[in-house]
Amino acid sequence: MNQVLKDGKPSRQTSQKRALIGPGLIVAATGVGAGDLVAALVAGAKYGLVFLWAILIGALLKFTLNEGIGRWHLTSGKTILEGWQSLGKWATGYFGVYSVIWGFVYGAAATSSCALAMSALFPAIPLWGWAVIHGLVGFSLIWWGRFKTFENVMNILIALMFITVVGSAVLVLPDLNGLWHTAVPKLPDGSLFYALGLIGGVGGSITMASYGYWLQEHKWKGSDFVKWMRVDSAIAYIVTALFTISLLILGAALLYGTNASINGEQGLVSFSSMLGNELNPFVRWLFLLGFWSASFTSVLGVWNGVSYLFADFVRTVRKSKIPNEKLSQTKAYKFYVLWLTFPPMLLHFIGKPVGLIIVYGALGSLFMPFLAITLMWLLNSKKYEGPKNRNHWLANTGLALCVVLFIILAVNELIGLIM
Repeated sequence: MNQVLKDGKPSRQTSQKRALIGPGLIVAATGVGAGDLVAALVAGAKYGLVFLWAILIGALLKFTLNEGIGRWHLTSGKTILEGWQSLGKWATGYFGVYSVIWGFVYGAAATSSCALAMSALFPAIPLWGWAVIHGLVGFSLIWWGRFKTFENVMNILIALMFITVVGSAVLVLPDLNGLWHTAVPKLPDGSLFYALGLIGGVGGSITMASYGYWLQEHKWKGSDFVKWMRVDSAIAYIVTALFTISLLILGAALLYGTNASINGEQGLVSFSSMLGNELNPFVRWLFLLGFWSASFTSVLGVWNGVSYLFADFVRTVRKSKIPNEKLSQTKAYKFYVLWLTFPPMLLHFIGKPVGLIIVYGALGSLFMPFLAITLMWLLNSKKYEGPKNRNHWLANTGLALCVVLFIILAVNELIGLIM
């Protein structure tokens, strides 16, 4: 399976196998968290199937970003941090500040999301207890485990996440008989920012920037792997779209026209009870397992992927000669895994400081525009490795749409934080 031709090009059979087991699904699944589940369910509850078009456009734009990141790594031979450094110290400086503040708050938020699902299944252990347990389990898997262990666990969780949520959606399909007319693409009054949020939110997060490191772990190097990387990314975001559409169907089938609402992640637990009452108590378990899987994949993906980014940040700033293959063994990588796990546990007990949350929200809203703008800049630069590897008009159109979308969402988020 690891054999290649003497000229360095992968054999067709080997490449096809690798394309099917690439890390694209890990990137996409990590980007889908409890907040995205809520957004898709609320969309179905409020508007029926109207926003099918938004989910499909969102998946296409995320594919554009993911493909650009993968192509940068494969054809330039550089990591995304090295790319940012070439743009100026401001770019790596922004990432450094962002990663420290974001990681501290995210460590608490992500484990709390896991805890909410698990405490609904097994209420004997308090919420904070489940949060601490998930932090420790995530820490152990990333700190002691190899990439292959991480990947295998992620694939199991992704399968569980997909089967449970899509399976639940299949069970409610008969309830959509009177709702198919709502699938006509349109933009209901007052729903513009909601639609843009749905397009920009599902499947997109900082871990998209980790894709190149996971390609490295798969031994995908050089421009010969670009077409297989594209297949890998396409499969990932097709699966993400199907998963999100399933949530939209669930919300529409059970809540559309009822004036019922889903409020935050706690609303997911309430929704699971509705599923149990309407269909079967077992379906409640299915949905909660899907909720938990979506949350825990985000924990593991961030613990592994963003730690790579932070380790590369430290290497780049220090101008160290550490090879990419050794980044996960560096002190910086280990530090960030610790940073994500233990300091955030304090927030489970003392609450989340308002000032920190405001800074976290502001930085978080600016990361996706930062990623889209810098990626477009890098992939059109004359310094890039050869004109054939630079963006063509279709890729530029997709990235330009990403830039506009994420800037609009960032401005709206910042206004919300200020007001």
